[in-house]
Amino acid sequence: MSDTRRRVKVYTLNEDRQWDDRGTGHVSSAYVERLKGISLLVRAESDGSLLLESKISPNTAYQKQQDTLIVWSEAENYDLALSFQEKAGCDEIWEKICQVQGKDPALEITQDPIDESEEERFDEMPETSHLAELPPCELARLEEIADLVTSVLSSPIRREKLALALMSEGYIKKLLQLFRACEDLDNREGLHHLYEIVRGVLFLNKAALFEVMFSDDCIMDVVGCLEYDPALVQPKRHREFLTKTAKFKEVIPITDSELRQKIHQTYRVQYIQDIILPTPSVFEENFLSTLTSFIFFNKVEIVSMLQEDEKFLTEVFAQLTDEATEDSKRRELVNFFKEFCAFSQTLQPQNRDAFFKTLANLGILPALEIVMGMDDLQVRAAATDIFSYLVEFSPSLVREFVMQEPQQADDDVLLINVVIKQMICDSDPELGGAVQLMGLLRTLIDPENMLAPTNKTEKTEFLSFFYKYCMHVLTAPLLANTAEEPNERGESLALSLTIHGSVKINPVCPDNFQTAQLLSLILELLTFCVEHHTYHIKNYIMNKDLLRRVLVLMNSKHTFLALCALRFMRRIIGLKDEYYNRYIIKGNLFEPVINALLDNGTRYNLLNSAIIELFEFIKVEDIKSLIAHIVDNFYKALESIEYVQTFKGLKGRYEQEKDRQTQRLSRMRLNASRYRRDARSLEDEEEMWFNEDEDEEDEGTVEKGRSDEDFPENYGKYMEDKKVKESDDKENLPKRTPTGSFKFTFSHSAGAANGSSGANSKPATSTSTTGPNGSTTKAATLPATPVVKTGLVGLVDYPDDEEEEEDEEEEDEDEQSARKRPRLGS
Repeated sequence: MSDTRRRVKVYTLNEDRQWDDRGTGHVSSAYVERLKGISLLVRAESDGSLLLESKISPNTAYQKQQDTLIVWSEAENYDLALSFQEKAGCDEIWEKICQVQGKDPALEITQDPIDESEEERFDEMPETSHLAELPPCELARLEEIADLVTSVLSSPIRREKLALALMSEGYIKKLLQLFRACEDLDNREGLHHLYEIVRGVLFLNKAALFEVMFSDDCIMDVVGCLEYDPALVQPKRHREFLTKTAKFKEVIPITDSELRQKIHQTYRVQYIQDIILPTPSVFEENFLSTLTSFIFFNKVEIVSMLQEDEKFLTEVFAQLTDEATEDSKRRELVNFFKEFCAFSQTLQPQNRDAFFKTLANLGILPALEIVMGMDDLQVRAAATDIFSYLVEFSPSLVREFVMQEPQQADDDVLLINVVIKQMICDSDPELGGAVQLMGLLRTLIDPENMLAPTNKTEKTEFLSFFYKYCMHVLTAPLLANTAEEPNERGESLALSLTIHGSVKINPVCPDNFQTAQLLSLILELLTFCVEHHTYHIKNYIMNKDLLRRVLVLMNSKHTFLALCALRFMRRIIGLKDEYYNRYIIKGNLFEPVINALLDNGTRYNLLNSAIIELFEFIKVEDIKSLIAHIVDNFYKALESIEYVQTFKGLKGRYEQEKDRQTQRLSRMRLNASRYRRDARSLEDEEEMWFNEDEDEEDEGTVEKGRSDEDFPENYGKYMEDKKVKESDDKENLPKRTPTGSFKFTFSHSAGAANGSSGANSKPATSTSTTGPNGSTTKAATLPATPVVKTGLVGLVDYPDDEEEEEDEEEEDEDEQSARKRPRLGS
């Protein structure tokens, strides 16, 4: 839609009585079937989505403010506002609202939100019919006017009628003329009455009255009236402060007179609200909501006008980055941008996005690098505030700039390193600035806000950059304050609290409170890295042996610092990463923790509880490697601690694991012995089979016929199951013995001894005969009715069988595989 008259911004009032921007669109009025009435519709100009659908209710009080605002309440604590781009569009929609409600468009409020009982009370009040007739604006009638103004504040409809009367008769300007006369006459009583009158008029909460009172020719007199509070012995000097002390500084001359007037007005009105007016009571907190809205929309207009003036911003940035600019001038420029960014918070999201992108394109980040390195504390503080606005709005914008910086030999010039150094060098004893900067750094390195689908590599690239160029700057104070110092024997004293008997050696550990606070901030950031940067921080910890250095701080006299060091180790163990566990075990890094526990004695404090929780976690999660290390190395020192069952529980876990390992080893040995027994039982079975065969041979030829007849058939079925080709059997054809039985030869090869025979192989009884060369050949004699055995027998190669197997192998050189079995021809 190209009609700019209907272009509006939609606002809602939040719980903090601040207006939230819901978007920009175009407003229209139409009948909505679902709502059964004429409704206001606002569709977003970006995608046409519905921003607002509100039925014009006959009982809703709509209020017109500043010619371009329409404000109303749809439900309890839910206020809405439409801010029009043009007055004509506001008038058009206002007429439609008044038409639906049957009201006169000349009114600025369609009706008052009052109940029937108040209307009845209103009708019973005889003086209400005379509200439109104000007393003459004279010195003698000031007390009467003050009583009238203060008496109507409890009734919305009476406030409305009084506001109309004040507007219609130009009464405000007449009252201000009386103020000047009273001040000239030093009429304190009259001045006190005027204070009550002006304060009451402000509490009428009417935008039309504000437009008059805050105009250039009236606002200073309004401030003057508010100086004469009857509760004060001497009047305040607010006008003197606004005209002499508070000076308007133009870092770059503003040529737009309307913009200048709007800036002056906003500052003075903000001063009235924050400084002059007393804090409203619970019953008065809504009396100044329109004043808050007045300031809010003024700020929006100021930012929009400045942003549209490209020449102004370009000139500001040119002077800010110019090396020839004086420090005092640069200080003013930085303070200007701080206020500019603060005002930008009133913009709607898409406009705020464009605002910060404009600043980024103009070079705000390179400028911050310069000013954050200046010695002026005020400039650094203002630059930090600007940087915080940028980081909170778009961390990706800052990260993108940082990675595009040229990689110079000196890493200190990088913006993030400048921020880290400012955090480290904070001169505030409470480290207020350092805490703020640490929060900004955490936002920048948080992977949770690096998951934008438009740039999937941002996380990997930025973290690699940070650990390569910035991490060493962050950890420098930590490493410097935990340096290891060798003793006379050249041994490292770091973490060694009980070396050589009972001699206690304290390694280097900071005792300065401010240094301890700084190290706690660094540890907090490193702990965050352990939780969120699995790969990069792990490599850094291992390469720098960082945990060992951190645990030096367990000796600090500042308990909060010792707890920070312990929390760092707790996060590492909480990952249950065996890589970390092996590192802890190898470095014996539980020693300083256990020493701290023992040094703490029987004191029941946070350090004691935190250490016990660490070991309780290891026990509950059953981290076997750490449990074994703790019990093996430290249980004797810990077994006396009986007020908790943690360490006895660790011992129990340790014993259970030992029992399981012992049982597992026993089963392995049992299995091995079973395989050995099976191999030997095979020989016993073969010997028994051979003896039975000899008995059968003595029985004569009774079984011979059946043996000759049945064996080939049964063995043929066996060979069919094995699916062995006929041609492979020619090597080992059986030969008929003189007794009529069949004989074949096979070898117990090394492969068979190692269990490589097939699953379907069967044992056969055998006899040993000596061949011509003295080698042993085993002849297997099958019984008359052969039985196919399908059980699996494991064959294991044992050293005591090697001699026998060597003899067998010499006899059966032509047999190449233990898987070959005797074949019978047809």
